[in-house]
Amino acid sequence: MPIGRMTLEIEIPNAQSLKDRRQVVRSIKEKLRHSFNISIAELDDGIVWNRASLGIAAISSSPSYLTGQLEQVDRAAHSFAAGLSAEITDSFAEILPD
Repeated sequence: MPIGRMTLEIEIPNAQSLKDRRQVVRSIKEKLRHSFNISIAELDDGIVWNRASLGIAAISSSPSYLTGQLEQVDRAAHSFAAGLSAEITDSFAEILPD
């Protein structure tokens, strides 16, 4: 069964503390998790207040479905980040074959 994975790099220019960073990251994670049937987790240790990395995974029997889903997740992440005064600076997605 193919697995889709995506990495998002987020810049949070208005974060003045770890609490500000955590609030933005938590909000993006929850919105993506509830909007799509995906697993999502922070990949970094949270030392830098104005940057974050998220890892996303999805599984399906159809590689074309996964491709479309990851494209939708990417668009939604950009939208959610913009609403929180953050920016997705980089995203990388790939489909791993069975």
